[in-house]
Amino acid sequence: MSNRQQLERCVTDALAVYLDDLQGEVQPTGLHDMMMRAVERPLLADVLKRCGGNQSLAAAWLGLNRNTLRKKLLEHGLLDQ
Repeated sequence: MSNRQQLERCVTDALAVYLDDLQGEVQPTGLHDMMMRAVERPLLADVLKRCGGNQSLAAAWLGLNRNTLRKKLLEHGLLDQ
């Protein structure tokens, strides 16, 4: 199993646990936003750490514009204003 497949499997398993915990009693809403935020925050934090805090390098690794990265870091509380 490739690293990408392992990552996808982790996401699939975590989502299944979340939905199973609802036990059909509550209809999930905003799943896309919830999942994107849950994955994006640790992704940004880890990449920024591995880049030694260099936002330009982190943006390049992520394939983002540096300003977009900065906005996302602020949104996730990963950067002081």
